[in-house]
Amino acid sequence: MSDLFDGRGATSTTESPRQPESSSTAPSPDTAATNRSLPPLEGVKGSASRGGGTAARLIRRLLVRMDRPAIRVALPDGQVISGNPSEASAGTVVFHDRRTMLAIAVDPMFQFGEAYSDGRIEVEGDLARFLEVVYRGMNRAGTQPLHQRFWQWLRRPRPTTIRRAQENIHHHYDIGNDFYRLWLDEQLLYTCAYFARAEMSLEEAQIAKMDHVCRKLRLQSGMEVIEAGCGWGSLAIHMARHYGVRVRAFNISKEQITWARQRASHEGLTGQVEFIQDDWRNIRGRCDAFASVGMLEHVGVGNYPRLGRMIRETLRPEGLGLIHSIGQNVAYPLNAWIERRIFPGACAPAPSQISRIFEPHGFSVLDVENLRLHYAETLRHWLARYERNEHVVREQFGEKFVRIWRFYLSGSMAAFESGSLQLFQIVFAHGASNNVPATRDHLS
Repeated sequence: MSDLFDGRGATSTTESPRQPESSSTAPSPDTAATNRSLPPLEGVKGSASRGGGTAARLIRRLLVRMDRPAIRVALPDGQVISGNPSEASAGTVVFHDRRTMLAIAVDPMFQFGEAYSDGRIEVEGDLARFLEVVYRGMNRAGTQPLHQRFWQWLRRPRPTTIRRAQENIHHHYDIGNDFYRLWLDEQLLYTCAYFARAEMSLEEAQIAKMDHVCRKLRLQSGMEVIEAGCGWGSLAIHMARHYGVRVRAFNISKEQITWARQRASHEGLTGQVEFIQDDWRNIRGRCDAFASVGMLEHVGVGNYPRLGRMIRETLRPEGLGLIHSIGQNVAYPLNAWIERRIFPGACAPAPSQISRIFEPHGFSVLDVENLRLHYAETLRHWLARYERNEHVVREQFGEKFVRIWRFYLSGSMAAFESGSLQLFQIVFAHGASNNVPATRDHLS
């Protein structure tokens, strides 16, 4: 492990004043208030590049472990460390105290988000771009040191029981509908949109996503559909209104179910759509199509065989199913900070883990589509809307809440841009079914 801790590749300087990072996006007010000037790092020489004591050495080692990303680090004493002086910097993280430096050096995946949320660090420049460069470096570097894997193990999600699932969903989704209305689309879809054309608005792309799902399921008038994890009910209502199907949609969020029922009543669709406040484990009955869009992340990998059994018992022999989920290329715990502060109990599964839904129950996987870049674009829209309404969020929830959600949205966008996260849409059927599409013509 000595090659990961020798500190090579990072340079520093104690010159001042610093010049602010250039960025196409203006820094947020709280960030701008702390901006200081940075000198150019080109041509920095001498012992200053190796000075700064233990904290500075730890930061240099961390930059090396991240494959020397093109970022800069401003220390409390005015010293600046560059991860990769040969490339233009994507931004500068400004530390206000050495204790925070030590915490992040030891446990960066969790402590960076904590420090940003608390205002103990600032990021000069575009936060999402800064995080994307960091994530790309981490992806290139590959495995983490043993002590970081220990922290990841220590903060692993607890098993997702029915009671814990209710607590987890309440933590995230029952913040209040008014909060989500500030930055989601008009129909409150909180999953990846589908930008069939680059110029689409967020509203248009979300409608395109719902049609994309419905076409994959080959919905026809009179079919019965079960949706597990229905959010605010937009997909179920869209299926009923535009495809003439009957839908039973399940969710354990009281806020979301109440909203969905009111909307269905307002649109005269209560005879076609039934919104049920209950856990997916209690789903019963039969259906011609099964859909789960954005729920799998909350199920827990240990429960995948049980989910598959429920689908096998409800999906008719000639039926089709679709699961839409955030995922990863390699099985690995979700970012510890995201799991703790935003999505308790969540997991972004790898394809090998998702197969535990299908293999034990004889399902055939018919189609897999990766919409990763569509999710990055979706998050770009969400983040822009969030920032436009930041003052409203601050008035309702306070400054720390503003920073937590800014970091979450920016970090998620960066994760999809960098390939750290994926978005899988998987279509499947019973293994013996021949009622499967011969071509993809039905998608156009």
